[in-house]
Amino acid sequence: MLDPITRKLAQGANYAALTTLFPNGNPQTQVMWVDADEKYLYMNTEIHREKYKNIENDSRVSILIWKNDDPFKYVEVRGNVESTYGGKKAREHIDKLSEKYFKRSYPFTVQTERVVLKIKAAKEVFFNVTIEDF
Repeated sequence: MLDPITRKLAQGANYAALTTLFPNGNPQTQVMWVDADEKYLYMNTEIHREKYKNIENDSRVSILIWKNDDPFKYVEVRGNVESTYGGKKAREHIDKLSEKYFKRSYPFTVQTERVVLKIKAAKEVFFNVTIEDF
């Protein structure tokens, strides 16, 4: 189960930085949209992107989610991409995220196939954030 603070951060319109590892071990970090349920974090990307290729090679990830009105309140989640799924469900998911962040359906052209990353947390580290912040 995710900590309630992590869920609140991920379910709000707060951005996340996803770090993946290149095959040579070098890290790559990108700002992304994020979502969560009781057990998992979810992120959405396309299969041609480096982060997806990195995850296919090494499922370990680190995600930093910060409070949009105070970036010094955040959680770092270390874990693994447990599974992925594409197709219609992935397209519906990116539209859901776009509604959360932009208040409209996803406006950008999909270049390849969208895919949802289902991330299981192994460790959650909190900085300056409590449940009272929500």
